[in-house]
Amino acid sequence: MPAVISRYATTVAAAALVTLLLSPGPAFADNKIGGGAKGGTQAGGSSTPDGTISATAGGIAYDRSKNGAGSSVGPLTPVGNWTPPACWYAPKYSPAEFKAYVEPIWSADSTGSSWDNAQRDRYVNGKPYTNFNLDKADKGYWWDSYADPSFRPGWDACQKPYFWVDKGAPPPPDIPEAVTPEILGKLAYAEIRVPTTKVTLKPDGTSKVNLPTWTWLDKSDFHPVSVTASVAALGISATTTATPVSLKLDPGTADATLFPASGECPINADGSIGTPYEAGSADQAPPCGVTYRRATSGAPYNLKATVTWKIHWVGTPAGGDDLPEGTFGQDQQVTVQEIQAVNR
Repeated sequence: MPAVISRYATTVAAAALVTLLLSPGPAFADNKIGGGAKGGTQAGGSSTPDGTISATAGGIAYDRSKNGAGSSVGPLTPVGNWTPPACWYAPKYSPAEFKAYVEPIWSADSTGSSWDNAQRDRYVNGKPYTNFNLDKADKGYWWDSYADPSFRPGWDACQKPYFWVDKGAPPPPDIPEAVTPEILGKLAYAEIRVPTTKVTLKPDGTSKVNLPTWTWLDKSDFHPVSVTASVAALGISATTTATPVSLKLDPGTADATLFPASGECPINADGSIGTPYEAGSADQAPPCGVTYRRATSGAPYNLKATVTWKIHWVGTPAGGDDLPEGTFGQDQQVTVQEIQAVNR
């Protein structure tokens, strides 16, 4: 029995490896032209001589040099049910690179002669391609499917086998997931990182019952960020920009009054939100803030400040549109004390 189990496990493992390497399903790879086999790992960042930070993954290069930076940044949560594309198709191999990749796999006979012969018919014997399209060197690319490495729902929907596209020609019309500036704009959305929303409070950290707490964000800490996604082989790109538009306050308790009453503080003309506290304003209602009506008991309140960001992409050579807004927030602890009165 142990020998049978061992042989079965080995067979399953080998089949799984073959499926990963050779199935027409999406790849996860560093995918410059000729950038590796299916099942590879996503490339890390690299710095170019001009200081631009970029990374290449899924056939796409990302320029993150204008993205949010630092130790306290995070991704946006799109408003509603919208998500960036889960899979897409992009150029992968030149004819010579494609031949060099698949021929050793066929020669190993690891997938069976029937499957290997069907592949040779498709890519070598004219059904429909001839000799890997070697006669079209520098005239086009073999395209492959790729999936988002976070495995968003639908990541496995791109199942078409490798296909050829001439330079300057559109991909086949039955492949809506073929990369375009619009798809690049949506993928760049997923790469945007925005600063943590730590608002300035006055009083800071400890407040009093019925004493207004002023809340604001300075312009210098609160500015648009962007990511550019591009496919050099196709000469297309898209820059997606996130611009802050408002701050939403959640006091962490029902025993509080928000300013404004909606808790939504709009952005000012200079790009800031709220108004910094000035001496002598303690009893005034702040343009953006909260008044707590009950003291904390034990644990402090979690004041959550969530910024809404407007999203827009602009493509090259053409295109552009708004995408669903995104949000990003942070909790800050606030202790509220009773005001003590002394009787003499």
